[in-house]
Amino acid sequence: MEFFQDLMNYGFLQKAMITSIMVGIICGVIGSFIVLRGMALMGDAISHAVLPGVAISYMLGISYFYGAVVTGVLTALGIGVITQNSRVKNDASIGLVFSAAFALGIILITLVQSATDLTQILFGNVLSVRTSDMWLTIIVGAIVLLAVFVFYKELLVSSFDETMAAAYGLKVRMIHYGIMVLLTLVTVASLQTVGVILVVSMLITPAATAYLLTNRLSTMIFMAAFFGAASAVIGMYFSFVYNLPSGPVIALATTAIFVLAFIFAPKQGVLWRTLKSNKNKIVLEK
Repeated sequence: MEFFQDLMNYGFLQKAMITSIMVGIICGVIGSFIVLRGMALMGDAISHAVLPGVAISYMLGISYFYGAVVTGVLTALGIGVITQNSRVKNDASIGLVFSAAFALGIILITLVQSATDLTQILFGNVLSVRTSDMWLTIIVGAIVLLAVFVFYKELLVSSFDETMAAAYGLKVRMIHYGIMVLLTLVTVASLQTVGVILVVSMLITPAATAYLLTNRLSTMIFMAAFFGAASAVIGMYFSFVYNLPSGPVIALATTAIFVLAFIFAPKQGVLWRTLKSNKNKIVLEK
């Protein structure tokens, strides 16, 4: 009860909650397409590759949003260029580019550490969210949700069958890079909440949980958004009550929800499949 009383009384906690819920929603929505397209490693790459952009932004005294978006987009383009113009496969290109970008980010952080503490960008600190950060997250969230709503059919077809999408005349490559831009925006919006290192948990785990529970993309998107928002609320609660870092607790909350679905999901859950298997064995024995 103390947490909810404080939530009503303290503005910083209200901003943290609103920001966390929005991050959970947009991560769940974009994560659904990332999971379906088998691009989990790309999500990890983008989340790590924005680090040098954040550090450079602090050096220049501008909002980290601009530097992070630029480096995120450049990372996606760089991976595409290497894959398309060499024998190096996509997964190797991702590992090559994001590890180099992340290493550069660590070096830049070391150079500016005396002036600004950027460790919260690595691990998140949602309780320090400013009003400007909250509104930035809300605006980014609105842009992402609007883009998914407007281009839902194109995203649906290309996510399940790129060959069919190309046959229909859709610009598959353009859609791919469009998703990369949205992924970069979501990653940047998530920095204050869960940080660079843990943002992939918000992108992948709620969507993977929803994937276990439904076969319809529209339902999966709504469920992933709900699981993301619920994880944010649960993580905020436990991090505040027990004085724990918010990012890791939110990440563990997403994992806990996934484990429950993994065990108890009506069709894909381990428990249901075990019971069905045992029932079939009994029938065969009779």
